Amino acid sequence: MKKIAVIVGSLRKESWNRKLALALMKLASPALKMEIIDIGKLPLYNQDLDDENVPAREWTAFREKMATMDGVFFVTPEYNRSVPGVLKNAIDVGSRPYGKSIWSGKPGAVISASPGAIGGFGANQHLRQSFVFLDIPCMQSPEAYIGDVSHLFDQDSNIAKEDTRQFLQKYMDAYANWVNKILSKENIS
Repeated sequence: MKKIAVIVGSLRKESWNRKLALALMKLASPALKMEIIDIGKLPLYNQDLDDENVPAREWTAFREKMATMDGVFFVTPEYNRSVPGVLKNAIDVGSRPYGKSIWSGKPGAVISASPGAIGGFGANQHLRQSFVFLDIPCMQSPEAYIGDVSHLFDQDSNIAKEDTRQFLQKYMDAYANWVNKILSKENIS
């Protein structure tokens, strides 16, 4: 079983993206053990603390937890046509100190969701740009931009539209295959 970190880019208590992450976790292959990793309590990254060898304890706990994960799955809204600050901070905390990134080689995927029509396209694409530097092998296809997310769920937080549920099931199946493909290559090397 592969351990997958689920990183949600919204801290809001009733976040659509958190609801989507929980729904996606239910659709995941039994070969994936998905766990939401909280990023809301990470202090803003300041390299001075790493340089002085006194990193914030929250950074250390996050880095240690992420080091145990085999892959990473991002579910994020779009803030101002880009990645939410809390998500960018988590990326920065995990990528430092230089040369000790916890992201490198972990098969990744990103789904963005928004009440708007374009489904967080800007955040999705900006996050994918960061994957290149972070050495996160990103699943390229299928892509997922979930628009009108405020109407996606029923009263029990299940995905209400069958066609959307089927699409998301295919997405999760593709991600399970992606994880297997990337980690199999790693074992051959």
